[in-house]
Amino acid sequence: MTRLKLAIPSKGRLKDNAENWLARAGFKLRQSGGDRGYTAELKGLPDADVLLLSAREIAQGLIDGAFHIGVTGEDLLNDLSADLARDASVIKRLEFGGADVVVAVPAAWLDVNTMADLEAAGAGFRQRHGRRMKVATKYLRLTRNYFSEKSVGEYRLVESAGATEAAPASGQAEVIVDITSTGTTLRANSLKVLDDGVILKSRAALAGSLRADWSGGAKDVLQKLLASIEAVESADATSLLVVGGKVEESLRDSLGLAKVSANSFLSPSGKAVENARKLTESGVNSVSILKSDFIFSQATPSYEAFIAQFSTRA
Repeated sequence: MTRLKLAIPSKGRLKDNAENWLARAGFKLRQSGGDRGYTAELKGLPDADVLLLSAREIAQGLIDGAFHIGVTGEDLLNDLSADLARDASVIKRLEFGGADVVVAVPAAWLDVNTMADLEAAGAGFRQRHGRRMKVATKYLRLTRNYFSEKSVGEYRLVESAGATEAAPASGQAEVIVDITSTGTTLRANSLKVLDDGVILKSRAALAGSLRADWSGGAKDVLQKLLASIEAVESADATSLLVVGGKVEESLRDSLGLAKVSANSFLSPSGKAVENARKLTESGVNSVSILKSDFIFSQATPSYEAFIAQFSTRA
């Protein structure tokens, strides 16, 4: 039987958020060798092997087919893969790790606010200095592709090995492409994001490799994992209304309620209080609003969508 290989970030907020996200779905992480170990197991998912790696290593491993699924940044997947549609697929975008990959220039460049301005500035820079302006970044492929899309060619890429936002001040580059959550660090280094300089709005994602060996039982383990994750999502999005009286079908339909039994209905959580009030106004004696930890369904849409990609590639 092929065991499911799952990789999650080894440290920092991404690790903490990924661990909490899995725990909510009933899969508690236990690291082998304590906090410094780089392998782990998930309680409730015994047929999975867990690796703790950097987000970049996870993205590259998914692209290479070294493991089945992993939590990493969309920015890394899009930058490291030359053909992401053939290498890996985002199964779920997660509610953490949000950041933008952006083009930033010195704030003192008052007349440079767009990518078109940057191209003009690059031509002027080359005339004055006899060389192309340098763009420092860790995102080489994303930068090349975006600059080409925006018809910017007056630049030379410099791969950043450290704090990219410090490159203009240190003289290593004139422009940067970097990732930012709030823009605070850019502003602190006297940089500004171009008006059309957002290359990618990235989030942490659970991604699956399209190049890994999915034979054996790996798919079954993935389905079990995703079924629990979706059950948590359904529970978060839904409240159970337990009513003391009959609810007319026309009223039920108008409120968007899904019938569970004669006296219980599922309501969107955001409308649960309003729907309960309308039910009592219609003559129902009482309405209780209950929250569940999990609501399981026979279907697992994210699993089905991911697996369907293998048949389209055949």
